[in-house]
Amino acid sequence: MYGLSASLEEVRAVLGALEEKPPATRVAICPPATLLHRVAEMLAGTGVATGGQDCRPEPEGAYTGCVSAEMLVDAGASLVILGHSERRAYYAETDAEVAAKARAAFRAGLEPIICVGETQDEREAGRAVETVLAQLSGSVPAEAASCDFAVAYEPIWAIGSGRTATVADVEEMHGALHAALQDRFGAAGAGTPILYGGSVKPANARELLAARHVGGALVGGASLTAAQFVPIIEAA
Repeated sequence: MYGLSASLEEVRAVLGALEEKPPATRVAICPPATLLHRVAEMLAGTGVATGGQDCRPEPEGAYTGCVSAEMLVDAGASLVILGHSERRAYYAETDAEVAAKARAAFRAGLEPIICVGETQDEREAGRAVETVLAQLSGSVPAEAASCDFAVAYEPIWAIGSGRTATVADVEEMHGALHAALQDRFGAAGAGTPILYGGSVKPANARELLAARHVGGALVGGASLTAAQFVPIIEAA
């Protein structure tokens, strides 16, 4: 829940930097719904994608304040973040609800980024991999077999805390996710991007993005300014 009209200047700054030095990787910006249409218009034709931060499973209905996948597409989005740790924590979203939203994304032609992650208590209890793989199984619907999607691993204990998982931690979890996706979806699953999302910043981006089975980054606070976000893009 960050971003007012003034934040569009940061988007322009990111775009200017990428035009000067074209990125070697795919880049997307997922602004709040109030800025989505304007950001999509700014980024049209640039190669930088636009995404939403959540969607409702239904295409329309009496759900005041909610946004459907079709509304996101209409505003210019091609991606949507689903099951983010904050949605799971603050709104008690279940794996089944995340899967329903993913089906809605596929229905509307959006590419979902489906988030999974464990708490500090779950990690300290030795249940980190077990917890995350259970979320993956419950949050990714069968329809994903024939659709484009990404998975984002968020160690909840690292988000906003300034703490970052070690490369060994990241490789262990991403390796487990990669194996699970390959087992379930075969070659398509093996090619599914697995993003890391836990306090990614310019200082640690290169090391994290070079880790095995890390296919990108889901950037949080560091995406709010071009000064922080552009170096992360360059690190990829």
